[in-house]
Amino acid sequence: MILKSIDEVRSQFPFLERKVNNYPLIYFDNAATTQKPKMVLDAMLDYQINFNANVHRGVHTVSQEATLLMENSRKKIQKFINAKHDHEIIFTKGTTEGINIVSHSFRNILKKDDEILISYLEHHSNIVPWQILCQQTGAKLKVIPIDLEGVLDLSAFEKLLSEKTKIVSVTHISNALGIINPIEFIIKKSHEFGALVLIDAAQSIAHKKIDVQLLDADFLVFSGHKIFAPTGTGVLYGKEKILNSLPPFHGGGEMIESVSFEKTTYAPLPFKFEAGTPNFLGNTLLGTAIDFVNSIDTDFLKSHEEELLSYATLELSKINEIIIYAKDSNRANVISFNLNLPGVSAFDVGMFLDKYGVAIRTGQHCTQPIMDFLKIQGTARASFSIYNSKSEIDNFIEFLKKTIKFLF
Repeated sequence: MILKSIDEVRSQFPFLERKVNNYPLIYFDNAATTQKPKMVLDAMLDYQINFNANVHRGVHTVSQEATLLMENSRKKIQKFINAKHDHEIIFTKGTTEGINIVSHSFRNILKKDDEILISYLEHHSNIVPWQILCQQTGAKLKVIPIDLEGVLDLSAFEKLLSEKTKIVSVTHISNALGIINPIEFIIKKSHEFGALVLIDAAQSIAHKKIDVQLLDADFLVFSGHKIFAPTGTGVLYGKEKILNSLPPFHGGGEMIESVSFEKTTYAPLPFKFEAGTPNFLGNTLLGTAIDFVNSIDTDFLKSHEEELLSYATLELSKINEIIIYAKDSNRANVISFNLNLPGVSAFDVGMFLDKYGVAIRTGQHCTQPIMDFLKIQGTARASFSIYNSKSEIDNFIEFLKKTIKFLF
């Protein structure tokens, strides 16, 4: 069944039927985590009842069935992002672990005065691991600046690139502002200097068609819970040749070929980077979540999400007390805003909206450098998914106006 309407999509999410404070829930916190469709929930129960055995380690039937389910999930993800090989798909706990695997693997590769390039738009998970790597190696961390709208300064980016640049790690879509970065341009220019590129696709994986071969990305990371799968799941994609050249991140069972007290040799990809008992349930359900995304009509998905963002931006713009950040930038599925009222914080807005059953995110969104640049403490962030509706936006606007009236 191909889902082609908002009613068909919403019918797949039991979570959306609940109430909060006696109001129908309006869930606008999708940049933090998405809800799970019936397909994933049903598969979760079925797995626990029928297939709950450790993978890769048993000759018995259930273990082999569980192994096949998880490895089929790996193949689904490979096809979804158009990786060349399924062994280029490394299962992780999420985006953060994926970035840490890559940064850790470069500890013995980078030299003093080599350079790592990130941007002002990064989540802390794409800042701190590189800072740690610089402390360990003597490499230098360089930052692509942004303008007042939060858009990357591409001329500054090109000037920062040099033969010293070894890694460029940037987000595809900013979780704080929703800005879509020109990753095709960034990858192309970085490769001209021989730099490897990691793309943080945590915010884009559920909203944009991603083709890692077309992009020529060296690494790409995302989290399962941003694309309708359980938490504690994710993917590190890396080009086969590069992954083979890197040392493992964790040591233990599963990632070995042979072990003696004198020497250990490592398993081939992808298992070299998947030490220990994997999250076999979560990894399998990530493939089921991919099945769900594939069941949504692609034209509907694109047009509906664009309409939601455009409509919400327009309606918010009509409220004089509202400041929208990066309003005129190329954005996707996120609106960050504040009330221009003395003494009123984003936390106040979120707290009062919750009384009407509206779930938004408030604070710095793990992007303190952006907030420091904008000279603000944080923002209120409404973020949309395919199951949100224009009528929800209308109610959100109504409740926001009541909030403003109360706070004013």
